[in-house]
Amino acid sequence: QKVFLFLLLFLLPLAEVPNHAPASEPVSVASTPETDEIDQLFDDMQLDGIVSYTAFRQAVTGYQKIEQKSKSIMTLIDFSKPSTEKRLYVLDMKNKKLLYTSVVSHGKNSGGNYATSFSNKNGSYKSSLGFYLTENTYQGRNGYSLVLNGLEKGINDCARERAIVVHGAAYANPSVCRGGRLGRSFGCPALPQALTKPIINTIKGGSVLFIYANNKEYMAKSTILPSLQPQELFSETRKTTNRASSF
Repeated sequence: QKVFLFLLLFLLPLAEVPNHAPASEPVSVASTPETDEIDQLFDDMQLDGIVSYTAFRQAVTGYQKIEQKSKSIMTLIDFSKPSTEKRLYVLDMKNKKLLYTSVVSHGKNSGGNYATSFSNKNGSYKSSLGFYLTENTYQGRNGYSLVLNGLEKGINDCARERAIVVHGAAYANPSVCRGGRLGRSFGCPALPQALTKPIINTIKGGSVLFIYANNKEYMAKSTILPSLQPQELFSETRKTTNRASSF
């Protein structure tokens, strides 16, 4: 009996231990002056529910590093969104305003409704990710067009050679969507014709353009965003965590 009582007393506490570990809390990114500044900018520009915070954070981080820029305008193209949604955003970084939103086409070999495959090679007919500087305009085969200078070696630095430019196209008009997607280009970010001139005139002449796709291969090769950690790069919970902790 003494042995039985001893075993009973020993085993009772063990029975109260759960048979699985509690769910871990979501990993959040440590607050820094840089991330706090981006959070505040995101709020000031009233982008919540319009622009992906992850895409915005990467775009702003690169924008701040690019010293060659001569305008406080930043264009973000978010290829993690389908072609049928507005996924191009023109942002006035100085006055903290969203100036334009638009649908935008991707390369015909990058995917159907979503762009999932990217290339820097001539003749690939794919879009290229990363950071660009806008340059001069010209009248070409596709009408009013804007030259792009790819800033990331091996990722988009063949943009000039490939004639990757911003231009307008009838197939980029939402009214002509077929098969559940927007028409596609040979790799250029093509705009609806009605918005081509105002957008190009706003961003031309030395502004930053960033094409995002939540793509880890790009992040591994990027020469502009090499210092961010994976949980920082792809965290959409960072915004919510920071806002909650500030109240």
